Amino acid sequence: MLKKIVHLFFIISGGTIGYLYIPYFIRLLNFSNITWIDSPYLGAALGAIIFFVISYWIANYIVDFLRWIEEGLVRIPIGDLLFGSLGLIIGLVTAFLINLPIQEINIEFVSKVIPLFITILLGYFGFQVGFRRRDELLNLLTINRKEKKRTSSDGETNELNLPRPKILDTSVIIDGRIADICQTNFLEGTIIIPQFVLGELQHIADSSDVLKRNRGRRGLDVLNRIQKELPIKVEIYEGDFEDIQEVDSKLIKLAKVIDGIVVTNDFNLNKVCDLQGVHVLNINDLANAVKPVVLPGEELLVQVIKDGKEQNQGIAYLDDGTMIVVEEGRNYIGKTIEVLITSVLQTSAGRMIFAKPKLLEKAL
Repeated sequence: MLKKIVHLFFIISGGTIGYLYIPYFIRLLNFSNITWIDSPYLGAALGAIIFFVISYWIANYIVDFLRWIEEGLVRIPIGDLLFGSLGLIIGLVTAFLINLPIQEINIEFVSKVIPLFITILLGYFGFQVGFRRRDELLNLLTINRKEKKRTSSDGETNELNLPRPKILDTSVIIDGRIADICQTNFLEGTIIIPQFVLGELQHIADSSDVLKRNRGRRGLDVLNRIQKELPIKVEIYEGDFEDIQEVDSKLIKLAKVIDGIVVTNDFNLNKVCDLQGVHVLNINDLANAVKPVVLPGEELLVQVIKDGKEQNQGIAYLDDGTMIVVEEGRNYIGKTIEVLITSVLQTSAGRMIFAKPKLLEKAL
C-alpha cells in the first residue's frame, strides 16, 4: 500500500512539474511552430510518465526509509513524542513571530534565507527541549504534586499528604525481600519500576555467567510476583535520561523529578542519595531494625555449625542470620546447646553476638 502511495505521489509531482515547466523548455527549443506540442496538458502527461518510470527505481528505497522512520516513531514513548511535538509547535510559533519583521526587509537574502534558517533552528531546539525535558515538564504540570489541598466545611484549608512513589533499583529487586515487604503493606504509594532498570535486569538475565543469569531471572520473577500477585499499584516508567549513563545516577534523577523515594539495599547508592538530598529506603537497614533484641545475660538455644577464627571458638546463627560466636564452642560443632549471651557488638556489616556454653557456666 505504501509503495502505491509513493508511485501516486511521483505521478502527481511529475504531472505538476510537467504542466508548469515542460512547455517553457519546448519554447526554448524553438518547437513553438508546432502549436500542439507546447500544450501544458501534454507537458503534464509527459511529466507524469517520466516520474512514474523514475519511481520504479527509487520507490523501494523511499519505502524502506519511511518504514525506518515509522519504526523509530513507534519505539518512542508516547509521552516523549507528545512533549517533543509540543516543543516543536512552540518553536515554530516563536520562529514565525520572529520572522514577521525580518520578512519586511527589502534585502532578498535576509528576507528569504534567514527566516528559513530561524524556522529550522527553533523547530529543532523546540523539539529537543520538549523531548529531553519531558519529565520536568510533566512533573511541573501534573505528577509532581506533593500535597493535595481540600477545603473543609468550616472554610479552613487542610492539606492531605499523598504517599510518595517508591522507585525500585536493580539490587533490591534481585534481593527479593521487597516482594514480602509489599505483601505486608508496609510500603505506601505506587511502586515505580523504571524501564532502564528492566533493561539492566534483562542484560543480567542474558549473561553468560550462570550466577549472574540466575540472579537476573530471580529479579524478573520477583517483579512478576509484585505486579500480578500483590495488592499494590505498580507502574513501569517508560522515560529515560539519555544524557546520563549510570543506572544509579538515573535513579537519583528520576527520584528528584517525580519527588519519589529510592528503595535499595546498595550501601553506596544509599550514601549518594543522602549526599544529594534524595530520600532513600534501605532494605538492609529495615532488616537490622526488626531483628530480635538480645541482651547480655539472656539464654539461647543454638546449633553450633562450624569453628571460628580464634582457637576453640564455634559459630552459630539465629534464624534471621545473625552470627553468634560461641567461646569454647568448638567441641560442640554439630550439636544444639544452650548458650549464655556475654556481649552484643553492632557493626556496619550487621550485629554480632558473643556467647559461651551454659554448661561451662554451670561448671564454674
